[in-house]
Amino acid sequence: MISSYSNFLKSLTMNVLMVLVVFAMSCRSVTPRGNDKGFQRPAIYILGDSLVDAGNNNYIDHTMFTRNNFRPYGINFPRGKPWTGRYTNGRTLVDIVGEMFGVKDYIRAFLDPATVGDVVLHGVNYASGGGGILNETGMILGNRINMDAQLDNFANTKNYIISKFGDCGSKKFLAKSLFVVVMGSNDFIDNYYIPFLSKPEQKMLTPAMFIDKLISRFRLQLTRLYEMGARKVAVANVGPVGCIPLERAINRILNATEWHAKDDACISEMNDAAMLFNKKLKSLVMEFNSKNLESKFLYVDIYGVFTDVIDNYQSYVTYVRFENYRDSCCQTLPDPLRGLLACNAKGEVCADRSKYVFWDEAHPTDATYYIFAKKLLERDSKYVFPYTIQQLYYT
Repeated sequence: MISSYSNFLKSLTMNVLMVLVVFAMSCRSVTPRGNDKGFQRPAIYILGDSLVDAGNNNYIDHTMFTRNNFRPYGINFPRGKPWTGRYTNGRTLVDIVGEMFGVKDYIRAFLDPATVGDVVLHGVNYASGGGGILNETGMILGNRINMDAQLDNFANTKNYIISKFGDCGSKKFLAKSLFVVVMGSNDFIDNYYIPFLSKPEQKMLTPAMFIDKLISRFRLQLTRLYEMGARKVAVANVGPVGCIPLERAINRILNATEWHAKDDACISEMNDAAMLFNKKLKSLVMEFNSKNLESKFLYVDIYGVFTDVIDNYQSYVTYVRFENYRDSCCQTLPDPLRGLLACNAKGEVCADRSKYVFWDEAHPTDATYYIFAKKLLERDSKYVFPYTIQQLYYT
């Protein structure tokens, strides 16, 4: 009797194992329907802030300070209507990197009415100007889409992918896709370091404590992205936020410093905070790679490449040589308040945008983004770790 029962258990165990093996093999072998010549390139899904926003804020109500669907924004955009909603005179960094990889069309904004159906299988841009890691970030600017809400939007896209390819096919599709995350700058600029308004929070939290809060939240968000299927993720760090024209202008006003005076320099406290955040972010990226061996998380050093451009601006040649690394090309106020406000329809625009590192109060020009892309895609680039962007894209 015991022998018969033992044989029964063995037989049952073997059958269960066989079912599991067959299921696992079938999931690996599924090829998404229609994933032939039209979808050989990996889809690209972008989450972030105004550095990579492709126009989502154009479709949000009450975004008075975070919408730029008007000239002179986009005046050098290569095709289509110029006022695309991008926070620059032309293309963003992800636009240019995509071009260098041979991507024919720019990745559409999630809220663009044309981003429907199989369009999402090529990629979607969820980024929103003013967005941050923390949900309270950017409240002073009006409506925007922060990281948590962008993840919700990606979940909607994932549902379509599942309906198209099924559970197994969608897992394979997403595992091959490239995810780009550019988030964190606004958590400093439009949260912790807002003049006067942020004083209460600064009294409660030291910069180190605030950064720990950011990293803790970001860990949860990146974990959620991984759990939704992302396996190839490029995470950009925070740039030298203390060097943007906006912060220089604020510093001049608060300290009564003359325009272009010796003290008209980057705000070291903000840059120190950004560097501390970046150090912890790099450790977080390494943590994801060590815990999830089937994934590739890439750390992208925007701070490093941006600082190099600012410090050595005259050595960079794009269409012409950079001549100005401090000021915004588009100015809405006279000196010394130049850079204090965002560019608007009445803004005075510099004659040659390629001579300026900054387009407006906080964002680089197309020429600067081009330099970023070239430096990040170098074969032995020191600005990406532990993989190259090419390894993420082509594997």
